[in-house]
Amino acid sequence: MVGETFFGNFDLASAAIWLFWIFFAGLVYYLQTENMREGYPLQDDDGNAAPNQGPFPVPKPKTFDLPHGRGSVTVPSVENEEAHDRKNLALARTSASAGSPYVPTGDPMADGVGPAAWAPRRDVPELDGHGHVKIQRMSGLADFAVSAGYDPRGLTVVAGDKGIVGNVTDMWVDVPEQMVRFLDVQLDDGSTRLIPINMCKIKSDRVKVRSLFAENFAGIPQQKDPSQITLLEEEKVMAWYAGGTFYASPARSNTVL
Repeated sequence: MVGETFFGNFDLASAAIWLFWIFFAGLVYYLQTENMREGYPLQDDDGNAAPNQGPFPVPKPKTFDLPHGRGSVTVPSVENEEAHDRKNLALARTSASAGSPYVPTGDPMADGVGPAAWAPRRDVPELDGHGHVKIQRMSGLADFAVSAGYDPRGLTVVAGDKGIVGNVTDMWVDVPEQMVRFLDVQLDDGSTRLIPINMCKIKSDRVKVRSLFAENFAGIPQQKDPSQITLLEEEKVMAWYAGGTFYASPARSNTVL
């Protein structure tokens, strides 16, 4: 018989379980190292290499070919990390001990720190699976219309300090997801800014933006191309509104007991 003549007294069940544990350990090692292709080596609060880099080594660089003619990206890459060097941020540590909180030293919303911080995403529009720009103006989409709720176009935009900043002129739609992502608001000076749909409340007679005051709307980051919005621009617009929740006025950032 096979078990008696070929394997002899070898325990096949023991071999199977040990092979499983070896495979599982290798899988954990592979997944953890692949997870370290961005953001590594680790840095401390001052931007220096952290003393504890963890038990797993940084993987060797790997180049990925991007779809739709967008070139390639190599990760991990020192060049990618240095291209978005944010070591010289307008922040100051409150004490010398490690782990102490930082406080802004300038305009935190313009400097992109604290609640207004943003991630350095690619400065290109997001594409769908067919290579088309995902987020587009509804005015240029003949197949889209408002089928439920209030249509915000034409409504007045009211800021968190009750100030009137302008009127909604258009909506930006995530075409494959069929969701509204941004509203276009025309300010009193004729320029336009974006309002993230999840940072406003649409009522029957107005659109309310609680996180920003009227004076903050002029500083909202604008697109380099008015017909589209890039991933980086999305990040900065969202960060501006999120930062306003804490930084729109000094009273919001004061200690509350």
